[in-house]
Parts: sequence; C-alpha cells; structure tokens
Amino acid sequence: MRIARHGAVEVAYEVEGPSDGEPLLLVMGLGLQMLFWPDGFRAELTGRGFRVARFDNRDVGLSTHLGALGAPSPLDLAVRRGPGYALADMAGDAVAVLDALGWESAHVVGVSLGGMIAQTVATAHPRRVRSLTSISSTPSPRVGRPRPRAMVSLLRRPAADREAAAQQVVEVFRVIGSPAYPHDEDWLREVARQSYDRAHDPAGVRRQLAAIVSAADRRPALRGLRVPALVVHGTADPLVRLRGGLETARAIPDARLVVHPGMGHDLPAALQPAIAGEIGALAARWRDGVAGRS
Repeated sequence: MRIARHGAVEVAYEVEGPSDGEPLLLVMGLGLQMLFWPDGFRAELTGRGFRVARFDNRDVGLSTHLGALGAPSPLDLAVRRGPGYALADMAGDAVAVLDALGWESAHVVGVSLGGMIAQTVATAHPRRVRSLTSISSTPSPRVGRPRPRAMVSLLRRPAADREAAAQQVVEVFRVIGSPAYPHDEDWLREVARQSYDRAHDPAGVRRQLAAIVSAADRRPALRGLRVPALVVHGTADPLVRLRGGLETARAIPDARLVVHPGMGHDLPAALQPAIAGEIGALAARWRDGVAGRS
C-alpha cells in the first residue's frame, strides 16, 4: 500500500504488473473500495502488458475521509447540493496518484462514478491521459438516470455490523448486477467484509453521491477531447441506464461504443477478457497515433 497526496487528502493506492508495462489507472465507482476491481480483470490487463494502478477514492477505504463536511441529507441530494468537494477534486486525487508513480500520462479506465472521474481527468488534464475508457457511466447526472428500485437499493439504512454490511452489498448487486450472467456472491461477500474492516463510512458514500448529483454536464468538454476513447455499457444496467453510455460515446469524437446485451452495473467474469481486449486495442490506437506524429 502506498500513499499519494493531493493537498490535505491522502490517497491510498497499489500498483501491479510488469515494471516496464504501459501505465494504466483504474478508477472505482460509488462507495466501493479498490478491492472491488476483480482479480481476473486485473490479471487480464497485466497479462496484456499493462502496469496497473488502482486506488481508494476519497471518503472510502484507506484514503482520507472528510467527515468534517458532514453527511448530505436527502434534501441535499434532491436539490443537487454538493458535499464540499466536486468531481474535479476527485479527478485531482487520481492525478495525484499519477504524480506519485512518476507517470507523465496513463490510460485511464473508470467504472460508474469512476467513469465520471475519468472523463473529468481527460477534460481537465488532457496531457495526462493516453486513452479514456468509460464503463457503465454517464456524462451528466441527468442522463441515464437510475430506475427507482436501483436507487433505493443504494440508500438503505447503514448496516450495523460486518456481516450485515456484507449481506447488504450482495443484495445491492442482486438489484444492479447483470441478469444475463451469474453473480459470484461468495466473492462479493468476502470483499465486502474486507472493505468493512478497512473502513466503514456510510456518510462518506453519501458525500460521493452528492458530488455526482451536483456535477455539471460534461458533454461540452468531452466534445473537445482528442484522445482515443472507449465506452462500454450494458443493455440491462438499472443504475446508469444505457442512454448514459450512448450519450458519452456521442459526445467524444471518434469514441468506440461497445454495448453488451444482458450486462448490468457490474463487470461479469465472462465479459472481462473482452473488455480488457478492447482496452488493449485502444492502447494500440494511442501508440499508432504517437507513431504517426513522430
């Protein structure tokens, strides 16, 4: 475990893969720690020659928790009042990890909230991004809005103990996960237990959610991107509906859109090799572009 610093925020991160591999940064979604990046998916990436870094976003895991900001109320979320920080600040945390690793630039891959952060890194810090992959995400909180049942699943009363927290994660993914693919509930339960032991902060998750709902529409900025981009989405995603992916791809010039039938708001094991392969092809596009400019 290593620590990067962005002002007063400490960002916990890990890195794996070949020491001379092509740098790739993974950005996780709402309320989930870096532990939720599946082992198999990371192995697919490192096996393709990537040096892979992952980190805990602020307010989860071993990164700084901003408890002094309080817990956003339902009214705060309804009126889109921010938590005291914005997605731009979370993007700055991601850039701090690049700095700590000595990476001038990297391929940036984000899922859900992580996709929103990745989009923000690409638009606010374009020189730091070799390619952008946005998975199960959206360019605006008003696009691809969640189905009511999916949103309710995220706003349950906080779990009282470790086992209740693990069960709650399993139940959430029963609602938002892929209906066409099996769920590894044993893995989810174990990772949820590990996450509870590292840090359990429901108020922090609400602060992240407030940062999402208070964010501006990123489509005007995305239209100015000039990096290879991949957008991956599932037809059965109830938390960020398919329109979120379609609008992201429509906004980014020459973005490649890959839609998986039956995929929900998760990374099914059966699709991980294909998604990693698309990221590898995207990196090849970047290398070809660099070669063409030299």
